[in-house]
Amino acid sequence: MIYLDYQATTPLAPEAREAMLRWLGGPDSDTFGNPHSPHRMGRMAAAAVENARDQVAALMPEGGKVTFTSGATEAINMVLLGTPGDVITFATEHAAVLDCARAVEAQGRRFTVLPVLPDGRADLEALKAAITPETGLVAIMAVNNEIGVIHPLAEAIGIARKAGAQVLVDAVQAASRLALTPFRPDYIAVSAHKMHGPKGIGALWIAAEAAAPQPLLWGGGQEASLRSGTLSPALCAGFGAAAQAAAADMAEQMFHVKHLWNIARNAFAGWELNGSGEHRWYGNLNIRTGGLDVARLMSDCRNVMFSAGSACASGSGRPSHVLRAIGLTEVQAKSSIRLGFGRYTTAEDIETAAAAILSAAKEQGL
Repeated sequence: MIYLDYQATTPLAPEAREAMLRWLGGPDSDTFGNPHSPHRMGRMAAAAVENARDQVAALMPEGGKVTFTSGATEAINMVLLGTPGDVITFATEHAAVLDCARAVEAQGRRFTVLPVLPDGRADLEALKAAITPETGLVAIMAVNNEIGVIHPLAEAIGIARKAGAQVLVDAVQAASRLALTPFRPDYIAVSAHKMHGPKGIGALWIAAEAAAPQPLLWGGGQEASLRSGTLSPALCAGFGAAAQAAAADMAEQMFHVKHLWNIARNAFAGWELNGSGEHRWYGNLNIRTGGLDVARLMSDCRNVMFSAGSACASGSGRPSHVLRAIGLTEVQAKSSIRLGFGRYTTAEDIETAAAAILSAAKEQGL
């Protein structure tokens, strides 16, 4: 099988797996301790957690703190529901942001969704027009999960700062792929499994000068009183090791992915690209061709793992809200596919997958 769905999840890095194994401790080991216990085993586990925290923090801007969560969805919800003021976001954001609208409005706060430009980038003029002194938070992606477009973060952060608003960046698709250190938002949400770490753990980075949001979970207050619940040293260690590995070869991976992009784009030269061709992460190729039956295509290409849109909406039957937001018709959106590739993808994988997809499309008369 050929895996081309890196936006949905990534293969676990060997470094992450190795780091996790030690902390999965059986009854004859000394590595199964609760990291919140005061005894020696607890302190050992706590040390592993703090080491992982430092490894994840190394991907972030200086002067902030990493709080572990179950994933980016929890981190995003924590900020959206736990900070004051009205919220502004964009039409192509992840459901973890957009589906918080009702809960935010139930708190008596406005939740405004702004349009994006036809290339998928945030409409900064719309942001300037919409932001008010009552705006407490601007939520914006770094890289879109469906079309790979990179938003103008620096400019958006500047607009928010001028109005006195805080900024939440969903960096799920950017962390470990693009440098986050040049930016200075108030909050950054990430998930381990999108950077070759384990599923079930993510993090919220909070800038030193930003106020901590109100907790979503109450109990023992294990994560600096912001998040309750016993941490998994194994998940934390795997996350940290994946982050460290990513930091070490980020430039190399950018070169590798751009090479794969060129091969894929040439293979599908007659297909239309969805989203900006310039401002993007090149490990995401979202393309379309008229008349394509994507469900049939996926059935005919069972050995190639790719997506018909966001993995979070798969099976819903609805056209992608991202593709509709950039102006595609329902028919165009439903004739689009997303190919995602990265660290462990080879040029041969791309060539073989492209040949299979193009052959199956030809069987449809395309």
